[in-house]
Amino acid sequence: MSGPKKATRMAAALQYQKMRDFAPRLVAKGSHHQAEKIVEIAASHQIPVVVNKELIEILMQLDVNMEIPEIVFQTVAEIYTFIRYLEKQQS
Repeated sequence: MSGPKKATRMAAALQYQKMRDFAPRLVAKGSHHQAEKIVEIAASHQIPVVVNKELIEILMQLDVNMEIPEIVFQTVAEIYTFIRYLEKQQS
């Protein structure tokens, strides 16, 4: 899945380590140039980019290294499920 190019205004990156984290953790966030770099790094590592306006607005309010709030658990779970599906299709 390809993400937005020059129109990127906000981006965030999440990480989840099953044995360490209760919930996914925000590991990067940024707007404008920083957002473009986050998307570029994701693309260079073949990490799918998902566009979700409501989710990014909530994530941008968090500090880096914070776990995501319960209000977005369902949305993030659906995204992770979709990414796993894509990975299985590629293998």
